[in-house]
Amino acid sequence: MAGTEPSIQEVKAMTVQAMNLSKSYGSVKAVDDLSFTLEPGLVTGFLGPNGSGKSTTMRLMLQLDRGGGITHWDGLKLTEVPVPATVVGAHLDAKSFHPGRTARNHLRMIAAANDIPNSRVDEVLELMGLRGVANKRPKGFSLGMAQRLGLAGAILAQPKVLLLDEPANGLDPQSIQWLRDFLRHYADQGKVVFVSSHLLNEMQLMADHVIVIAKGRLVADEAMPAFVSRSTRNDVFIRTPDFDALIRALGGQGISAVREGDDGLSVIGVETQYVGDLAHAHDVRIWELTKRTASLEQAFLELTSSDQEFALGISGEEVAGETPAAPDADSESGDQPNEETK
Repeated sequence: MAGTEPSIQEVKAMTVQAMNLSKSYGSVKAVDDLSFTLEPGLVTGFLGPNGSGKSTTMRLMLQLDRGGGITHWDGLKLTEVPVPATVVGAHLDAKSFHPGRTARNHLRMIAAANDIPNSRVDEVLELMGLRGVANKRPKGFSLGMAQRLGLAGAILAQPKVLLLDEPANGLDPQSIQWLRDFLRHYADQGKVVFVSSHLLNEMQLMADHVIVIAKGRLVADEAMPAFVSRSTRNDVFIRTPDFDALIRALGGQGISAVREGDDGLSVIGVETQYVGDLAHAHDVRIWELTKRTASLEQAFLELTSSDQEFALGISGEEVAGETPAAPDADSESGDQPNEETK
């Protein structure tokens, strides 16, 4: 059974500032003068169409790619931090390990480079549900198990910031729910969580804030509810037998309506209370009055549809309480197999 992280004392929160990040490949600008701030205590979702520059942005933040701009971690460049692993833990590639080294030895290598005791390795293996496969080589891991090993390496030094690129790829539904709970819990400790994903329904459940880019440029940087409220799919649906009377009443207030079916109307820019009061004032019978809220997916596609590049077809400082534990990897059957295990 996977373990849990022990309680810890509060740590100083960190703010991350990405400033004027830029990267070009020939004449193509992958990242174009991109700036944003990541606040502690929030899960910030990083969204964009395929080819929008999300992965390149994360690599620029970590100074893994050459390019313009700089990222400050509480005012310091990452190269100015004595032990960077205690500041930021990153998981950008599900296969970022030596295929012939066991999972435990992979983490021990990272631990040795950052003066982390081996006992912490065992804690993280337990937390990630990898205890049963700790002495196996990740060459044969499923994609989901490899994702867990990458996340284990990211949290090993108990960093104040997590940068995760598509960490849910290859996970089954149970593990995706565990990942959501884990990242929410991590952020609740006053830490920064910055995560990219194409699973927009899951991101809507997880993220407090969203940063959206398209063709390397910033197109949104706001709280999740504010972003979703941009969608024209946010409306009020009304069913009434007094169809014409309601249209006249709405038109008299300068409100246009769109007919849906034989007895339905949809209107935007008003609340249900307003429509209900207006209908009552004009003796219009209402059979149904519903506020319909757009999904993150709907809002995202509306905002970025013109920018598609392709066709759409924890211990120590980590927590103050118990962290939800991952399902054991050795009992999991839903993760997608990698190339070696197909």
